[in-house]
Amino acid sequence: MTTIRRPDRVRATLRVPADKSISHRALLLNALADGEARVRNPLDSADVRATARCLQALGIELEWRQGEAIVRGRGLHGLEEAEDVLDCGNSGTTMRLLSGVLAGAPMLSVLTGDRSLRRRPMDRIVRPLREMGATVFGRRADSLAPLVIRGGALRGIEYRVPVASAQVKSAVLLAGLFAEGPTSVVEPAPTRDHTERLLLRMGVQIEQEGTRVTLHPPDRLAPTDMTVPGDISSAAPWLTLAVCHPDAEITIEGVNVNPTRTGFLDILQAMGADVRIESRRDEGGEPVADISVRTSRLRGTTVGGALVPRAIDELPFVALIGAAAEGVTEVRDAAELRVKESDRIEAVAAVLSRFGVRLETFDDGFRVEGPTPLRGAAVDALGDHRIGMLAGIGGALAEGETRVFNDAVDVSYPSFWADLAQLTEGAVV
Repeated sequence: MTTIRRPDRVRATLRVPADKSISHRALLLNALADGEARVRNPLDSADVRATARCLQALGIELEWRQGEAIVRGRGLHGLEEAEDVLDCGNSGTTMRLLSGVLAGAPMLSVLTGDRSLRRRPMDRIVRPLREMGATVFGRRADSLAPLVIRGGALRGIEYRVPVASAQVKSAVLLAGLFAEGPTSVVEPAPTRDHTERLLLRMGVQIEQEGTRVTLHPPDRLAPTDMTVPGDISSAAPWLTLAVCHPDAEITIEGVNVNPTRTGFLDILQAMGADVRIESRRDEGGEPVADISVRTSRLRGTTVGGALVPRAIDELPFVALIGAAAEGVTEVRDAAELRVKESDRIEAVAAVLSRFGVRLETFDDGFRVEGPTPLRGAAVDALGDHRIGMLAGIGGALAEGETRVFNDAVDVSYPSFWADLAQLTEGAVV
């Protein structure tokens, strides 16, 4: 349990943990490269450690050091059959991306995870991987983990993704590394493109045309040293705190501002937030910047369509900002929130209602009426790291004392509570 009280004033400059999506991909793709690579500033969290453990079980030498991971890749065909089940923990990224790789490996693999991950839909990768020639089975008509994969002898396909998902796109493209002929993925809306960017750096021929991406299978991947930038999803709690608190100014340094990931910044600006994006530069093939934000006069907005995939992990914070804004804030076209680590539409409603927020849920989103003063509460975060951080920021904005249980922030942001304590000058106990 963590106890939070609202601080009178917030002034801070900080760096957030490394990008989780890029950390997974940096380890996984360098494991398939020919030679050693140094991944500097990888996210050292439960999810990324799950990817590392699975790679080690598949015969990859991977050494964690202070501030970096050294990956000794064994080439596209160097993985060894694991002696045991591969445990992906709570990480959907690990399971889906690794399934794409294992679909091309001529061996048997079994992937499982914790109770939450075993409830998340996996038929969305089973279908295309089977179409490419892999044998894949799972629970409940092959829709849930554990997954059993016998890979090898793949063929390139064109796959139209029914629901915009970077994990599904990446799984198919990674299987395409081992396929005969090119593999194309067509998305209904653009999603994060970290896989494509890193593959390009590693020498793979990739063509992009609108929402279609085509991969031509390479002979090898070049090992690629890189520095992982800060995660905009981990910046979202502090951006929310700053714009909603009555006396706050926060600068976050070195944040990834890849345009496929900056939907939350667009939403903030549409709501009237005072956000400045400064010192833009390129680091390791990804755009990076410093973000400064301060107390703002906010107005409601509507979020939907192609904006949703660009802000999917940050949408719970949009609900909290909506509670501080004048008027109505509505999020639609976000049914994907229901199949995250928790049903995040219902989880957001459960948590924010404890603070006194008026919120209506839909099959594909929610509607918040503001402004609503928050009151302290006892909050169960349902074992979902994003909901845990949402509850923490809600507590830092509420009158009175808030207690948060079952937060699971170690999944993506192990130092979250320590950082909140520092930002709020001891308002966290």
